[in-house]
Amino acid sequence: MIYNNLKIFSQNICKNALVVNTILETYFHFDIILIQESLWSIICSISSSTSSEGDVLVRAPHHSNWLFFAVPPVSQSDHPRVMAYINIHPSLFRFLLCKDIINHKDILLISFFSNNVCYFIMNIYSDFSHSALKYLKDTEVNINNLLIMTGDFNIRDRL
Repeated sequence: MIYNNLKIFSQNICKNALVVNTILETYFHFDIILIQESLWSIICSISSSTSSEGDVLVRAPHHSNWLFFAVPPVSQSDHPRVMAYINIHPSLFRFLLCKDIINHKDILLISFFSNNVCYFIMNIYSDFSHSALKYLKDTEVNINNLLIMTGDFNIRDRL
């Protein structure tokens, strides 16, 4: 498979678990799913050496047919608002999270290789203060072979 045949779906899910689970169950004909305003919730309590009640496990929805990508949360309350799911079938492209190039909770940069060339996909959620867009403007990064930059940019026209 070459990258020209990749089918990419992008949607803001407004923190709705049902929407994410429905997409993961039914959109198997897509290769990449890019999500904005992602949901992070308590999955379960896990054993802990510091607490008798255990520690809570907070994460985004997972599915066995999809590889999950997101910038790791920096704290329990500050989760990234973008994520990606890569169908396990095109995973031969060696998808990688590139937080060494861009490290922002609302910008997800993923690389993959096709015919020994590195390509990039970017997923963005820009809040109403436009912090992700300001970060991109202020960060001088030259990303060659950026195939798609998509997301929810929250840029409203007053009219």
